[in-house]
Amino acid sequence: MKDKTTALTSFMKQRRMGLNDFIHRLATNSYACKHSEVQSILNLSPPQDAELMNTNPSPPPSPSQQINLGPSSDPSAKPSDFHFLKVIGKGSFGKVLLARHRTDDQFYAVKVLQKKAILKKKEEKHIMSERNVLLKNVKHPFLVGLHYSFQTADKLYFVLDYINGGELFYHLQRERCFLEPRARFYAAEIASALGYLHSLNIVYRDLKPENILLDSQGHIILTDFGLCKENIEPNGTTSTFCGTPEYLAPEVLHKQPYDRTVDWWCLGAVLYEMLYGLPPFYSRNTAEMYDNILNKPLQLKPNISNSARHLLEGLLQKDRTKRLGCADDFVEIKNHVFFSPINWDDLNAKKITPPFNPNVTGPNDLRHFDPEFTDEPVPSSIGCSPDSALVTASIKEASEAFVGFSYAPEMDSYL
Repeated sequence: MKDKTTALTSFMKQRRMGLNDFIHRLATNSYACKHSEVQSILNLSPPQDAELMNTNPSPPPSPSQQINLGPSSDPSAKPSDFHFLKVIGKGSFGKVLLARHRTDDQFYAVKVLQKKAILKKKEEKHIMSERNVLLKNVKHPFLVGLHYSFQTADKLYFVLDYINGGELFYHLQRERCFLEPRARFYAAEIASALGYLHSLNIVYRDLKPENILLDSQGHIILTDFGLCKENIEPNGTTSTFCGTPEYLAPEVLHKQPYDRTVDWWCLGAVLYEMLYGLPPFYSRNTAEMYDNILNKPLQLKPNISNSARHLLEGLLQKDRTKRLGCADDFVEIKNHVFFSPINWDDLNAKKITPPFNPNVTGPNDLRHFDPEFTDEPVPSSIGCSPDSALVTASIKEASEAFVGFSYAPEMDSYL
């Protein structure tokens, strides 16, 4: 029991580390790098090698090479439109804040990203991809919605649905694991969201409990689309090495081309974690964990149903050509016997009562957010534009990198 607690504690501390920072630490750890599997994984072909590890970064791209999605709509939105109340999340490039609009008093989650930090790690494509995916999400019940976006000289702002039922990660951390009916409900809503993204030829690529939120009623909301890959046809593949270490599929670690079945592997890993408390191949030793993902057979304890066992074996199939979902994508998942109690039409209409109610009293109820975030003071710079005298050449470059980021919906789209 003590060993499991130690493993869990170590696991929680490492979980929020970005893959770029994680690989950089791994690459600078001489002991870990002696492991043959780790050496193989880190032996990435350029330019991904430099981009992921930042060991030999190239000069910043010139404005002519930067992303341009067309003229910015230059909406009237600005930071001073909001009263920023609390920090409710953090990432590699900025923070997510609870904010109330000063005019309509509506609450939003505003994701504020530092342009210079994004450019330093050459992540502007991922940020623009996130914006594109958010724009494509019209009304899916289990995906976070974008209301509008805007930018200042040094920051990007996503104005998103405010979801305050807590991260699935937060609830798993508190309860260790879920009973099978609850895990089935969450897995079904997650699968529905992934199936919808796949129907748009989008591969999600970063499914993990931190990116899965519960709304105020207890339904799943998938968020953070920064690693999504667009324009992947049903039989299409991609090869970018990205994701979160505990959930990387074998084909990603092998640096092989991979397809949308990578999301079904991640669904299997999350379902396993919901049932058992840790990801399927987890080890505190990173080299050992990677070796487990690549080579160790899946081990399932006997305290789950045969249908759950069969689903996990199908989703966590190391050979993606034999993985559940490889032939008919989401249709194979929804038709699996494990999901036979689920009426999918009722699920998508949110007619099924969630197995857990967060019982939040209103927008100001932050009980399900980690105090690590909410105890942090709101930076004074978040709600104001930089002084014009401080807009340096580097900030100007950052501004030019995100032409086309700003977005505001047509007014009748609210009706």
